[in-house]
Amino acid sequence: MSARILIVDDLAPNLHLLEVKLAAQYYDVVTAMSGTKALELAQSEKPDLILLDAMMPGLNGFDTCKRLKSDPNTWHIPVIMVTALEETKDRIRGLNAGADDFITKPIDDFNLMARVKSLLRLKMVTDQLLSHTGHSIETSRPILDMLDKRRGRVLIVDDHIRSMEIMSAPLQELHEIQYETDPKMALEKAMQRIDLVIVNLTSEKFDGLRLCARLRSNATTRDIPILAIGNPEEQAKLVRAYDIGINDTLMRPVERQELLARANTQLKRKFYTDSLKDDFNQSLEMVVTDPLTGLGNRRYFDNAIPSLFDELSESNTPFSIVVFDVDHFKRVNDILGHDTGDTILKEIAARLATNMRSIDILSRYGGEEFVVAMPDADQDAALRAADRIRSLIGGTAFSIDGQALHISVSAGVAEVFQGDKFRDVFKRADDALYRAKQFGRNRVEGAKTQKAA
Repeated sequence: MSARILIVDDLAPNLHLLEVKLAAQYYDVVTAMSGTKALELAQSEKPDLILLDAMMPGLNGFDTCKRLKSDPNTWHIPVIMVTALEETKDRIRGLNAGADDFITKPIDDFNLMARVKSLLRLKMVTDQLLSHTGHSIETSRPILDMLDKRRGRVLIVDDHIRSMEIMSAPLQELHEIQYETDPKMALEKAMQRIDLVIVNLTSEKFDGLRLCARLRSNATTRDIPILAIGNPEEQAKLVRAYDIGINDTLMRPVERQELLARANTQLKRKFYTDSLKDDFNQSLEMVVTDPLTGLGNRRYFDNAIPSLFDELSESNTPFSIVVFDVDHFKRVNDILGHDTGDTILKEIAARLATNMRSIDILSRYGGEEFVVAMPDADQDAALRAADRIRSLIGGTAFSIDGQALHISVSAGVAEVFQGDKFRDVFKRADDALYRAKQFGRNRVEGAKTQKAA
């Protein structure tokens, strides 16, 4: 993936080395030799990732990171702290400053690219999520903070339970941890709403690569992030793991702060991706669903019935259109209020949905009007079904705020014939509905025209 990366180091040789390595992978590289300059470039260049040296004169990397993460324009940019320090207190200091991950000098190319790709994937999903919120970067932080605080479900797969418990200590306060030594059981557990799988590739009792492959080949577990634990000297196995589709690696011996950083990155990405999917599904549902009744709306109905016209054309399978309308609905709204009217519409929708067949296409077409397409039903069959439902609706009182209200519906029915257009069929059913209203309401009428001209 192409991206802009800001490298910050006060030593020119270190800066140049990183610049050459990243430019060779076709990244757009920007450089700074001080924390102050880094803050300036973060604003003007809008990088996708920042590689930040921890120990610099003046404004050091820790303080620079704090300022980046507290700035409303740069808080969302992932930061990898580059350091020669290996003491736990310095890694904790980096996490507290807001760093997303660590790289220790001298920098290993494999580890560098793994860190860069992992954080860039997170940035890409973050940008997608922010663009869907409808807010600016400055005002979107509470949304991501809320997702970041979610309690994730993490499955660790290793040879020994005790070693897993010790290793996972930093995760236990934040997330729900499950352990498994059997790869078959691990696969079954992964299918039960797991957010992250951590697999030990060095296990002697099972093939970790094979488990990763099975997780990726199964439709249910395909999108679960995988963090693989490996030995630094077994680089070929780690490369193979990436080919299979793992998301990130962690080298033995496992350092707790690195585990926390890598796990959090993958969990964030999972939560952000899930939020995007939920937002998409909700948006899609809103497009085709009537928000009051939960039935399909007019768009849903218009998109659903062409297949019935195709079946009629190909196999002469009959179907009919039924238009239901609530009797005296304007009077209900005027006398009892729109809230009561809405309650009545929801109850009618529920009674319609309960008493129609599963193959029938039901929608609230507008106002107090409901339209049903009934596959494999000629006009006589549709008339009988519509009259049965009319009787059920009118024969059972609506209980609203302790009052029993008797509400009725009228309906018009028209069969669809070869050569018909929907607008013509709908007009025949609507004309029949009009006659039902004229003849006293609480009744069903069929279309007079039986065949298309």
